[in-house]
Amino acid sequence: MAEERTHKQNSQKSPEQQRGILITVAVLVFFMIAVLAGFLHKLGQPRVITESELRLNGAVKLERPRILDDFELLADSGKPFHTRQLEGNWTLVFFGFTHCPDICPTTLATLDRFYQTLDEGTRADTDILLVSVDPKRDRPELLRDYVRYFNPEFHGVTGEFLDLKRFANQLNVPFNKVPLENGEYTVDHGSQVVLINPRGHYHAFFKAPLDPAKMKLTYRSMRATYNG
Repeated sequence: MAEERTHKQNSQKSPEQQRGILITVAVLVFFMIAVLAGFLHKLGQPRVITESELRLNGAVKLERPRILDDFELLADSGKPFHTRQLEGNWTLVFFGFTHCPDICPTTLATLDRFYQTLDEGTRADTDILLVSVDPKRDRPELLRDYVRYFNPEFHGVTGEFLDLKRFANQLNVPFNKVPLENGEYTVDHGSQVVLINPRGHYHAFFKAPLDPAKMKLTYRSMRATYNG
């Protein structure tokens, strides 16, 4: 009987009352959707961390980004590459060479894992660049095949030894040619990964050993605090 009476009361509500109930329900649903959307948006935003936290996670940000001189190098396409072409995107630069037995392939594989963790929008303006410090052996075709093996979006450059040396010096990356007993040689080089900002300036570097998750955390934070 009680259920029948309640049903009868509801059926007797005026159109204005029913419309008011529907509007109230619609507002509540909209509010809940807005709160959920805001929460999900916040989750997707990069976490901004302090410079001390950056260091604890393997990234060192320069107090003031360093303006770089322009050098003409040689792209893996065989065309000239000027360091001013680094402007426009964020670029992670690693110095190495294709005959490197361990550090270089390990670093490039790690950079690939880092790159894959980024969302599509972030990847769109993030470049990974290998600078070969072995121009004698690393001709453009070999360099291109080498870097593309790790990721089709990666690129390589090399150039005249003195230009490479000057470029590396500006980024505080040492390298030296070391003769071997069998008459061959290897190249000792720094293992840090340098970060160039969209103005083409030296912005920060990631210390070895690299960790993709920590790199993502620090990279996204530095992007978020970059004021151009």
